[in-house]
Amino acid sequence: MSLYLILNIASLIIPFLYSFENRMKYIKRWKAVFSSIIITAIFFIVWDIIFTKIGVWSFNPRYHSGIEFFDLPIEEWLFFICIPYASIFIHFAFHYFLPKVSLSDKTVRIIYWILMIILLPTIVFHYDKWYTLVNYSVLVLVLTYTVFKVPDILNTYFLTFLIVLIPFSIVNGILTGSFIDEPVVSYNNNENLGIRLGTIPIEDVGYAFSMLLMSLVLIKKIEK
Repeated sequence: MSLYLILNIASLIIPFLYSFENRMKYIKRWKAVFSSIIITAIFFIVWDIIFTKIGVWSFNPRYHSGIEFFDLPIEEWLFFICIPYASIFIHFAFHYFLPKVSLSDKTVRIIYWILMIILLPTIVFHYDKWYTLVNYSVLVLVLTYTVFKVPDILNTYFLTFLIVLIPFSIVNGILTGSFIDEPVVSYNNNENLGIRLGTIPIEDVGYAFSMLLMSLVLIKKIEK
């Protein structure tokens, strides 16, 4: 079994088993959860395929099965199911067990504008770096839509994402070369800011934020 597949399974197993827990009843949200994950995955997989083809990143055959579709290892396809599922579970578990813990609308708006002040100049001054440009542009669009259309998601999500960052840092750290001889995923530093959190490109944080937020927005729309 490949290292990448092990990471996917390890990320999924506990949230999946606790999906049948009687109090939260996460299983009852499966239709909306899986629908949103699949729609979001289509967008991110197309992006992934294009970036792989133009050399923004690449995959180390040492750590995946060798089974590929459109130049993406099967494990990469599974990544867009396993990681969002586990992360969305964390979000709803937090919301269920700590329903009174959330940010005020004013705080959400302040955080939004701080992020815009950081992201928009970064996009303008680094437009020649593909990962930075596309990643932060998507983040700005998804975040702006959420703030003005479904802002209540962010009252909790800004907090739950901080929790998600803990397992994310472990899994993505391994994928980018922490604790192993070579990275599973290699990044072309000409196409990003070159700023790393350990071995993780800083853009990956925005990538994860957008992917999960897009799924949560879709869940809200589907469950209406």
